[in-house]
Amino acid sequence: MIKVGIVGGTGYTGVELLRLLAQHPQAEVVVITSRSEDGVRVCDMFPNLRGHYDGLAFSVPDVATLGACDVVFFATPHGVAHALAGELLSAGTRVIDLSADFRLKDAEEWAKWYGQPHGAPELLPEAVYGLPEVNREQIRQARLIAVPGCYPTATQLGLLPLLEQGLVDADRLIADCKSGVSGAGRAAKVASLFTEAGESMMAYSVKGHRHLPEIRQGLRQAAGRDVGLTFVPHLTPMIRGIHATLYATLVDTSVDLQAVFEQRYASEPFVDVMPAGSHPETRSVRGANVCRIAVHRPQGGELAVVLSVIDNLVKGASGQAIQNMNILFGLDETLGLNAAALLP
Repeated sequence: MIKVGIVGGTGYTGVELLRLLAQHPQAEVVVITSRSEDGVRVCDMFPNLRGHYDGLAFSVPDVATLGACDVVFFATPHGVAHALAGELLSAGTRVIDLSADFRLKDAEEWAKWYGQPHGAPELLPEAVYGLPEVNREQIRQARLIAVPGCYPTATQLGLLPLLEQGLVDADRLIADCKSGVSGAGRAAKVASLFTEAGESMMAYSVKGHRHLPEIRQGLRQAAGRDVGLTFVPHLTPMIRGIHATLYATLVDTSVDLQAVFEQRYASEPFVDVMPAGSHPETRSVRGANVCRIAVHRPQGGELAVVLSVIDNLVKGASGQAIQNMNILFGLDETLGLNAAALLP
């Protein structure tokens, strides 16, 4: 049984980790931390978990206690994992970070986008970017895993097959993405209030979103060169979900794009390439660790349009983190993650 610790368990990604791990036959959450909720029982804060974690309470982070775990998930704001990750690694504990602390390989670029100096640049060389569909073998040997962001997951999975085979102009990529309000976190914010976000949709961070360098980094690896990407995120009046509409100009219009995507993801348990002509919906992935993809060529022209949907809290965060854990510990990659999406 894998002994699991969770740092920062009071946010949406933290409670989603708890929900998914409650059904995992080979993992047990033995410690969960929150400075502000020290002593509060998990099931009292999250009634949906009654009967699953009745004996587990939040505690103040303690390196000795966390270091006794086999793996520790960080479901914390950016910058928190910097302070503790090194000590836990020294104790022999594996670290899976759901924040952006170790996603970017360049510490100066991280500081530019996140507004503070990187707190553990010495750990960046060994951090493995936890996109299993790309880095599965590296994940197996990792001590420190950086779980991809939600927008980067949907965008990269949608564009990878085109870039890996050099089928599109890498200088002219567009990612038009929509997110539910849970992507903004559980903290009280005016913009996330129902009266502010309901019955409305808006673009934001058009000049540059902090997920942009992460997406570029992954797409650059796939293309083997720098890429030109315009990334525009939007807030939509739904709780969960990412819908990425991706545009790329083909350099070879003779290729069967449907076959390209089906072959690329044929062995991937959590990427569903839908039949030609499909339009995947965010509700089809709600609560599930799956990315559903459809590829189109409008009017048979030179533009490829890829539709990619995920649940931002599952394949875009906590589910993908557990997928990484399964790979890391040599388990069936799908263990604890095979639940069907919720409808309606």
